[in-house]
Amino acid sequence: MAERRYGEAAPKTEITIAGADWYGRQIERERHANTLFADLDLTEAQSEGAVFDTCIFRRARFNASSHQASAFVNCTFLSCKFFDSRFTQCKFVGSMFDGCEFDQMQVSGGDWSFVGLPGAVLDRAFFADVRLREADLTGASCKAGSLRDVDLSGAWLHGVDFSACDLRGSDLSAIEPENVRLKEAIITIDQTIVIAEALGLDVRRK
Repeated sequence: MAERRYGEAAPKTEITIAGADWYGRQIERERHANTLFADLDLTEAQSEGAVFDTCIFRRARFNASSHQASAFVNCTFLSCKFFDSRFTQCKFVGSMFDGCEFDQMQVSGGDWSFVGLPGAVLDRAFFADVRLREADLTGASCKAGSLRDVDLSGAWLHGVDFSACDLRGSDLSAIEPENVRLKEAIITIDQTIVIAEALGLDVRRK
């Protein structure tokens, strides 16, 4: 299992729900805490205002599911699948992902600060207007992905592959150009100045 930032221990659980079939289920304002969900099927499920606090999801399937203003706070996701899932204005603060698949996952708005995504393959994932402050993206692959208008301030970005990634509007102040791949990344003129300054260049308007 990938380690959490600063060596924090994984959350302990008190309840186990194994093999539950929540296919297509409507989940509205439910609350779950300190629960281990093993082999949970959430395919095509829809949640709104649901709260999962300090839970562990092991081999859960979120495929084609949609989530609105739901919270997955300080949770751990192990070998989960998020194919074509959608998260709108959701909260994932402090959650950890290990060995998960994110193909075509779409995240719009919400707070994903302090999230752990080390080594994640986000090549075909889309993030827009999301807070990823101080997130751990060490060694992640975002090739040809999209991180538009994302707050990456204070994020751990060592070894991230941003090749051909759409980064327009995102906060790139935490980038160390010598430690990331930026070939063909899509950025704005203002962002080129940020990167140039990170390289130690003396940028002048005239």
